[in-house]
Amino acid sequence: MLLFLATVTFSQQSYYSDVDLTLSGTALKDALAAKIIATHTRTLEYSSSGPDVWDATRATDENTSNDREVVLYYGWEDGSDQDSTNDLYRDKNLQDSGSGATFVWNREHVFPKSLANPKLDTDIPGPSTDAHHLRAADRGRNSARNNRKYGRGTGNSDYSSVDFHEGLDGPNTAAWYPGDDWKGDAARMIMYMYLRYGTVCLPTAVGVGSNEFTQDEMIDLFLQWNVEDPVSQIEIDRNTYHENTANTAAQGNRNPFIDNPYLATRIWGGNSAEDRWDYYISTDTEAPTTPTNVTLSNISLNSITVNWDASTDNKGVTGYNVYIDGVLKTQTTNTNTTFSNLETNTSYNFTVVAKDLINNMSATSTAVNGTTLQDTEAPTIPTNLVVSEETDSSFKVTWSASTDNNAISSYEIYVDNTLNGTSANNVYTITGLSTSTTYAVEIVAVDTDNNKSAKSATVNATTTAGTSNGITELFISEYVEPDGGNNKAIEIVNLTASTINLSEYSIQKQHNGSSWVDDFNLGNTNIVPGDVFVIINGGADDATLIAEADLVRANNTSTNNGSPMNFNGNDPIGLFKNGVLVDIIGQVGNSSSHIENKTYRRKASILSNNTTYTVNEWDVLAANTFTGIGSHDSTLSTEESSLISFKMYPNPTNGNKVFFETTKNLTIKVYNIVGKLILENKVSSSKNQLDITTLSKGIYFIKIDSDKNSEIKKLIKN
Repeated sequence: MLLFLATVTFSQQSYYSDVDLTLSGTALKDALAAKIIATHTRTLEYSSSGPDVWDATRATDENTSNDREVVLYYGWEDGSDQDSTNDLYRDKNLQDSGSGATFVWNREHVFPKSLANPKLDTDIPGPSTDAHHLRAADRGRNSARNNRKYGRGTGNSDYSSVDFHEGLDGPNTAAWYPGDDWKGDAARMIMYMYLRYGTVCLPTAVGVGSNEFTQDEMIDLFLQWNVEDPVSQIEIDRNTYHENTANTAAQGNRNPFIDNPYLATRIWGGNSAEDRWDYYISTDTEAPTTPTNVTLSNISLNSITVNWDASTDNKGVTGYNVYIDGVLKTQTTNTNTTFSNLETNTSYNFTVVAKDLINNMSATSTAVNGTTLQDTEAPTIPTNLVVSEETDSSFKVTWSASTDNNAISSYEIYVDNTLNGTSANNVYTITGLSTSTTYAVEIVAVDTDNNKSAKSATVNATTTAGTSNGITELFISEYVEPDGGNNKAIEIVNLTASTINLSEYSIQKQHNGSSWVDDFNLGNTNIVPGDVFVIINGGADDATLIAEADLVRANNTSTNNGSPMNFNGNDPIGLFKNGVLVDIIGQVGNSSSHIENKTYRRKASILSNNTTYTVNEWDVLAANTFTGIGSHDSTLSTEESSLISFKMYPNPTNGNKVFFETTKNLTIKVYNIVGKLILENKVSSSKNQLDITTLSKGIYFIKIDSDKNSEIKKLIKN
């Protein structure tokens, strides 16, 4: 141990002389974290007249062959081609001043500010101004990375074609690959930030990978990069600069994973990284003995327990890797492990490898094959079929979920003894039906092994006649224009009594109030009475908008960046039918930002389209109001209209009674969404409840009549 500490003292300026480097796992991680926190004696500012991260970056990222230049992170080319964003070097004086110049460099946050928790603020010195993760980078290439997570790739820096995540471009945002020459730098900077700032800067938040085989939030991506890309001279120079506080913008601490990448292996495991101290690996070269007597037990439909005899080692066995069909599936310190979620009636091959603290691996054990049991038991028969939300061409059917000895995979829905479709849940909407027609519906449950139940009892459903309710056209029911970003949406509602096909409809925007452009057809989709149709921008990242979207307008160069769904507050949006304007949000010819940064929702009393923007038809909500998208409140038209003093509650309700608070005698009429009267009753101050036990789940309209007045309310039964 004394020899080791002397070696460390010689090679690392005594920095680690008070750290017990014989530790491993979380204990070593905590010891190193305490060290780099204690020695972080100078906190830099982002931009100031005194020492700041500009000063640090100019010094640490200097080109050793030309002290007038900085080395550009992500770069690889000497500047001879026409693409300045891939340059490896840049004049120090061309730092980004915010002037809009293109041939400049700025500071890349290797851990993006927005991915930290809480988000980092460069006005507050701390993790956002820690120079250990700030690198000189071409502004254009830095901008291309944006706040994308890191992901797998090969070659030079670019978008990953392998890994995607929920990010600035929505659910399928491409990750960012830093490049073969920079991925090790990225990994070691992320590891440092995790040590230094803990849960604020989690590796799982900044990379696409698995933490299955680590005891905390480290991921396999960074451990792999730490192995594959050795420490570079610029990393060594950066560490040397920052330890010496005599340097103008030095912080006082070091990045331990630059000093010795093997420290990451010792903490988090994985394949062995370079041991730059030549201590850990060289002190123990003997591998554990091969695990023997591998056996299988507790074999069921989808699980198998693997057992083996313990291995031995000259220093001590620290764990075992267990493989299925040659792929590492788990790591354990025990001599047995159980695998669940296996496929039924499937053969698997199991092997075990022992390892010691220095990551020496034993030979692979003799393989053992095992087969899970076969499932021959059918699910129970679906029960309690209920039909609701009947329209002229559709209805919804729900049922009680079946059970199975393994798992239900789907349900088959039969209409008049013909398979209509399947559903993963116990609800299904049947469309494309004829008006005023009765259909017989049956359900079959299917398990994961394709065992099928018998058909359920039959339930009959009858579509409506689709007679007119006085409403003849679709119209825009909601407009969402956020105060930044691509969370833009248009909602269209069908309040007619008939199903309408959208193939004749499109939306356009009036660009800056000048001319209608970018006609976007809504497709060959049916929208049933009472339903809405939601179109969103492909770059939207709000979970509500994504979940409710019926149509996504791709946001790329071929669609003119998602037009017309890239509207701003000076772009009126029109709904067109066969090229003729039928409804509008925004004032024609108005190029001012008159509908900017707001959500506009059509008032419930509006039942028809309007080609003239009439502001009092809309409720105006705050920017970034996304709740409410995907449904629209409306009232049936009535010749009688006056306020009645009453309250109706609860609404929505999941019970079988609705209560009224009133001083008058009222007649309550309940209509379905196509205007058919289905329930009528009287209420008063003494008899103030309405029994809705017979109503299926869905949307209804309640007409409240007094002596001379009436009012319409919407009732939702969940």
